[in-house]
Amino acid sequence: MPELPEVETTRQSFAERIHGARVTAVRLGKPLRWPLGVAPDQLVGRTVGEAARRGKYLWLPLAQENSDEGGLLMHLGMSGSLNFNSAPGVAGRHDHFDLVTTCGTLRLTDPRRFGAVVWSDSREKGMAAKLLAGLGMEPFDPAFTGEHLHQALKKRRVAVKLALLSGEIVVGAGNIYACEALYAAGIDPRTRSDKVSRPRADKLAIAVRDTLARALALGGSTLRDFRDAHGMEGQFQAQAGVYGREKEPCRGCGTEIRRIVQGQRSTFFCPGCQKR
Repeated sequence: MPELPEVETTRQSFAERIHGARVTAVRLGKPLRWPLGVAPDQLVGRTVGEAARRGKYLWLPLAQENSDEGGLLMHLGMSGSLNFNSAPGVAGRHDHFDLVTTCGTLRLTDPRRFGAVVWSDSREKGMAAKLLAGLGMEPFDPAFTGEHLHQALKKRRVAVKLALLSGEIVVGAGNIYACEALYAAGIDPRTRSDKVSRPRADKLAIAVRDTLARALALGGSTLRDFRDAHGMEGQFQAQAGVYGREKEPCRGCGTEIRRIVQGQRSTFFCPGCQKR
């Protein structure tokens, strides 16, 4: 599933190229998770603003003269990707949304159709407000500190990895990055969240931020089919410390990496480096 680094990488790969373009057509394919919420022809003639990201959602403002500025909230689902191309070709069976503009076509491809493109009058109204309401803090927000993380973890009695995955404390720490951040912080993923001390929470907050920053610099992770809007793969998975390395030696201490299942997701960790 595309996580924060993949979504931000996608945003960066098309945001400048589509900014200021005028919408000339909208094509819908098979239904996605939610309906578009507006007649496609009502988007024609609007001007594309600056694309933004909140958690794993992308917000694409579409302004119209003499009217309130609305926009499209996009989610890549489990296997979706966005491609921006001046000549995208005929839509295939997995291409479910085209935003055709004067600068090129933004196309959502999603084999499983768990992704979404929905209209909202603003990020504070309609479906956008509903979908964004429960999201935690952005990891690069200066307010995301060890103290914030410690106080939030104290209120939960679940494994610390599950607390990170919930997205209610901090967004972006998906399965790969939660595993890697806990490894960097030296914390066993099975540790109960309310048992994480303040010093360890300080380390974990730094590890979450550093892990996601490193993933961004490497274009995210490509495990199956993630591509950015240029069609490029991510490279983070090649440098992972524990994720996907079951039974391989830890690069730090040589202990065999273990794999367990938490919340129906694979968790990878080093029993030697990560303590409860």
